[in-house]
Amino acid sequence: MSLLEIDDLSVRIGDVAPVDGVSFSIDAGETYALLGESGSGKSMTALALMRLLPAGGRIVGGRVSFGGQVLGELPESQMRTLRGRGMAMIFQEPQTSLNPVMTIGEQVAEALPPGMSRNEQRNEVIRLLDEVGIPDPALRVHGYPFELSGGQKQRVMIAQALAGNPKLLIADEPTTALDVTLQAQILQLIKRLARERGMALLLITHDLGVARHMADRVGILYAGQLVENLPVDSERGLERAFHPYTRKLMAAVPSLERAGERLAAIPGRVPPLNQAFVGCRFADRCAHAFEPCAANVPDWTRLGEGHAVRCHLASLPQAVRTAETAEALQIAEPGQASVLSVRDLAVTFTQRTGQLFGKKRIQAVDGISFELNAGETLALVGESGCGKTTAAKAILGLTPLSAGEVALDGQSVSGLPERAFKPYRRLAQIVFQDPYSSLNPRMRVGDILQEGMAALSVGEAGRRHESIAALLEKVGLAPDAVNRYPHEFSGGQRQRIAIARALAVRPKLLICDEPTSALDVSVQAQILNLLADLQREEGLAMLFITHNLAAVGYLAHRVAVMKAGRIVELGATRDILTRPQHPYTQGLLASVV
Repeated sequence: MSLLEIDDLSVRIGDVAPVDGVSFSIDAGETYALLGESGSGKSMTALALMRLLPAGGRIVGGRVSFGGQVLGELPESQMRTLRGRGMAMIFQEPQTSLNPVMTIGEQVAEALPPGMSRNEQRNEVIRLLDEVGIPDPALRVHGYPFELSGGQKQRVMIAQALAGNPKLLIADEPTTALDVTLQAQILQLIKRLARERGMALLLITHDLGVARHMADRVGILYAGQLVENLPVDSERGLERAFHPYTRKLMAAVPSLERAGERLAAIPGRVPPLNQAFVGCRFADRCAHAFEPCAANVPDWTRLGEGHAVRCHLASLPQAVRTAETAEALQIAEPGQASVLSVRDLAVTFTQRTGQLFGKKRIQAVDGISFELNAGETLALVGESGCGKTTAAKAILGLTPLSAGEVALDGQSVSGLPERAFKPYRRLAQIVFQDPYSSLNPRMRVGDILQEGMAALSVGEAGRRHESIAALLEKVGLAPDAVNRYPHEFSGGQRQRIAIARALAVRPKLLICDEPTSALDVSVQAQILNLLADLQREEGLAMLFITHNLAAVGYLAHRVAVMKAGRIVELGATRDILTRPQHPYTQGLLASVV
């Protein structure tokens, strides 16, 4: 008997069915990964297992057994005991999961079994923090979440989850938005702890690289339904995948080898889950759909040991895997005109030390220099905290320079007062990491796009609506988007709005600060394709700030590697990614999963 057995699980929230007839099992010590786009039902499946569904959510069908117990039959008092000691969960965003007004030690201690003395609790918390790699754990127990880095917060969440010594650990996107070295450290930590403790692991992710690195088996979710179950081959990874949806996800992953190809972004979106489905749920987006797909729900077809797929193609006598045909993508050729020149740029912050009048200087950016020409993409990569975003803000005049010079379109803008700098703002625009927090939720999209145009006197007031309609078409949004609010769009669509807002003032330089870090692989492909198209059409220079080295290999002409505020290596993308010279760059590339 498996540790966890899920049989035909179905969940409803109002008239929405985010989980519909899902079945899988996990053995003790095994890692099972749930893959799929945003909105496929991955996180809702995990919350249903824990019986932590949001308000209005209920399990309407199926059976969940854990260690031989049917969870639907347990009273809430027993479920509270099971959570933490039987199964525990690491949430996607530790910043919002940790209580900002409680110490680290108090929060980990909350999850410990009852009956321990205060001294025993303190010793156990210190041991757990040490086990997950928190430096100076005896000191950190008295600290607060804001004093920790993103990776350290995630480690605290892991310690909290381990405090009850669970048999099953559920990790919901545990490395989203972490840089490659932190991601590698967290994944290695989870894998080691699961092995040492004999824990089963349910890993929820949209990162195929993470699934290949971590999982023994993978389940592909689409529109609330499992469409493929397959073992992960130690050598070939997921290459045995059959379902067109799985194959499309794999073809959407950027890489250096795919530079010059259009990524295979899946057209359309995951369908609304408040409808009665007829036929295959993926049929409307599938390039290989044929007559039965629209009319009949596909049955499971066994393709091998541990490998089954829900697809009509698999039932054909001579079914074959259909390889995705790569479409050529025209990457812009860099011009000769310099759009951005950075010379010895330095930014220093002053931080209070806690002592009376005590202060210390922090050198966030330490003398970086580079040139960026029209039609060229320079990727700025490095670990979190190395100074990438600070450098971008200094270039845009949002953070004061301590030293050095910035020139836009041949004109020095260093040290200019705001009034004198304003005319240059239209030359350089930024697309932020999180489009939701960077778009005003109280403004319609049309007003958001028009705001910058009006502020910088771009275009005639009476004709701006025409420019906005053309912009929306250019970034792949419907004309009626002008009258809608940001919350009415998906994450990828919001990022398109943010890109349109940046383009509205006709800049020559576009700074993209982690524009795809929180997007699933299909939406990421759409955004990367869009950026490549816009650069070619508009002749934009792009400063692409990221920790996604696969996206760097796909999109960038050159790469600058930052460490501790300095550029330690700068060169052509292929040279940096295939023949790195600096030990730090070599370490970054070795961390990619």
